[in-house]
Amino acid sequence: MTRGGPFEGRAVLTGAGKSRIGRKLGRSGLSLTVEACLRAISDAGLTPDDIDGVASYPGPGVPDRGFSGAGVHDLRNALGLRSRWYMSGMETAGQIGPVIEACMAVSLGFAEHVLVFRSVWESTAQGSAGRASVLVGSGRAPAHLEYMAPFGAPSATNWLAMPAQRYMHDHGLTREQLGAIAVNARGNATLNPDAIFREPLELEEYLDARMISEPLCLYDCDVPCDGATAVVVSRREAATGLRRHPLTVESAGTGIFERATWDQRTDLTTMAAHDAAQTLWERTDLRPADVDLAQLYDGVSFLTVIWLEALGFCERGKVGDFVEGGHRIALDGELPLNTSGGQLSAGRLHGLGFLHEACVQLWGEAGERQAPLHPEIAAVGVGGGPVAGAMVISTR
Repeated sequence: MTRGGPFEGRAVLTGAGKSRIGRKLGRSGLSLTVEACLRAISDAGLTPDDIDGVASYPGPGVPDRGFSGAGVHDLRNALGLRSRWYMSGMETAGQIGPVIEACMAVSLGFAEHVLVFRSVWESTAQGSAGRASVLVGSGRAPAHLEYMAPFGAPSATNWLAMPAQRYMHDHGLTREQLGAIAVNARGNATLNPDAIFREPLELEEYLDARMISEPLCLYDCDVPCDGATAVVVSRREAATGLRRHPLTVESAGTGIFERATWDQRTDLTTMAAHDAAQTLWERTDLRPADVDLAQLYDGVSFLTVIWLEALGFCERGKVGDFVEGGHRIALDGELPLNTSGGQLSAGRLHGLGFLHEACVQLWGEAGERQAPLHPEIAAVGVGGGPVAGAMVISTR
């Protein structure tokens, strides 16, 4: 693959925005979506009339309450958009899949500026009930839940406990090392005014927290919230004269090589993240050592372990050593990780929030949580289990 990557430098990010983020805001998903999208459009120096493409994950018809704040046509109708190209869906390269497809669209000339969004209102949908109330929708459950939900295992935390145990057995990962990811996320969240949880978290408090599915405790789980995130993907030629320096989408990882299941990989300590990462690096001359910061999915902290290994930031089975003590992944470390606080502390924006944070960091606008070493290249890995997609973006 040439230096231009799969999009040959044609696809760039020109704007990013998010709505208010909070618990039980009592606002509709569409309201949050419109707020985030208008901010992203303005951030790019555009108007709604300039937007000729729209993409989103997962789209309408999702049974889980609060999991989808709005569909593509909901947003189009709200903003009066004239679309030359649009898409939405769940069977794509993770929640970042629509961004990758938007990159293909602008590269092929299907659109000039594509608005990509992801919105949730799980906290309000949950109401006074427990979190499980928003994890299993009405009607027939997906196939894997037919086997798990009757036994009280409706959550990805339940499904990922077994791979986490196996990884610990095979590679010696300890709870203290796993806890470094949660503690680091909370430390970054204390500097993020939009984060849900901003109180410091000590390792001892992490270790003493109640167990959800062994070895995963309360602080290994992300935080349901209400909020929306949006980015603008533009064709490079159309970005001339806009208010921001465009960020180049250097590569995208979209591979999945095995059955799309949570528990039947050939090696239970690997996931689709490994397949996405392999295809990511096959499509660019960049390498893991070139990356200045990483925004990696932490719907459960163990997924961040998987992404760190899959993307090659440490040797196979050596993630524990890499994250131990949190020094390497700290804001001033060699690989600043989840600088907003991630979903573990800042809130479960379900994927696209990681790309938003990467953009903010590369533009140098993260405020107190700005990585100090002037990052120029960021890696983003989104998804867990059989759902995964990755991107590398840069200022070059």
